[in-house]
Amino acid sequence: MSNKKIVRPATKRELDRLYQAFAELDSAADAQALLQDMCTIREVEEMSQRLEVARLLNRSESYTSITEKTGASATTIARVAKSLNYGAGGYLRVLGSGS
Repeated sequence: MSNKKIVRPATKRELDRLYQAFAELDSAADAQALLQDMCTIREVEEMSQRLEVARLLNRSESYTSITEKTGASATTIARVAKSLNYGAGGYLRVLGSGS
C-alpha cells in the first residue's frame, strides 16, 4: 500500500477564484502577503527568478549572461523563452515596455 496522496486537479471554478484574487490586489505588499501565505519561500523565489529571466530575455540578453546573472538553468531559460514567444502573454503584460 502506497502512502502517496492522490491530489485532484483544481477545478475551473477554483482556478478562476485564484486569478480573481490576484486581480483584486491593490499593491505589491498585498501580492507579497498572498504569495507568502500560499507558497513556499522556494516557490516564490522560483517565480521571481523566472520573471527576471523573462525581463532579461526581453532585453535580448544571451542565455550565458542570464545564467550568470540569475543562476537559472538553460532549461528554465528555454521554458521562459517559449512562454515569451508562444505563451498567453502574461510575461509581456507585466514587463510592459519598461523591462
